[in-house]
Amino acid sequence: PDASLGLLLGTAQGPMAGSEANYSFSLTTFSRTGKLFQIEYALNAIQGGKLALGIRAKNGVVICTDKKVPTSLIDSAEVHKVEEITPSCGMVYAGLGPDYRVLVKNARKTAQKYYTTYHEVQPVPMLVKDTALVCQEYTQSGGVRPFGVSLLVAGFDDEGPHLFQVDPSGTYFAWKATAIGKNFKNARSFLERRYRDDIEIDDAIHTALLTMREGFEGEMNEHNIELAVIGADRKFRILSPAEVRDYLDEAV
Repeated sequence: PDASLGLLLGTAQGPMAGSEANYSFSLTTFSRTGKLFQIEYALNAIQGGKLALGIRAKNGVVICTDKKVPTSLIDSAEVHKVEEITPSCGMVYAGLGPDYRVLVKNARKTAQKYYTTYHEVQPVPMLVKDTALVCQEYTQSGGVRPFGVSLLVAGFDDEGPHLFQVDPSGTYFAWKATAIGKNFKNARSFLERRYRDDIEIDDAIHTALLTMREGFEGEMNEHNIELAVIGADRKFRILSPAEVRDYLDEAV
């Protein structure tokens, strides 16, 4: 009884005890320990999403994601988690799909505005920075919530291949290889063991599929995996199911 009363009054001891609980629903107010709990909750939503990963090779970038649908009645051919932003850049997500669509739309508008002004494709780091800025604005405004997605952005520009991760807080980092979503820690550990600085793009594709297979629930096939690559030709390309099938057969 005393414990139940403590929970009701907010006086129980624990990770969300006492005054900490008063900040759990506020986005724009720091807790006494310097946390914004809504951002932490957004990260929890991301960790419940399907696994996505990216690998930067010396001659390109590979991104891959699980797009398994909950029932066979859904047409998986109409489910798309990888999106092209510019001809030389694309992204994939883990977390909430509707939030992802908002960020994709914003990134495309930003890239088109840059192209209209300068008549050249927006550099990948600049596009990532603009997207991260949108995420950050949603951590400092009243009446909104953070985006419930993390993004992996793959691109190729004058500086070479790029792989970035963008989080709901607006934080972004460049990676050689990383994973987001469900079981991302295990996937990242697997990538740490397999990654080499001189990896070629074909080997990166095989490594990506092997990493996905490590924690995949059920049979992995061309209909529940989405794979995209960008090479030195600077053309972001989502592989067809037939191409994915060929790579899966090679990666056995």
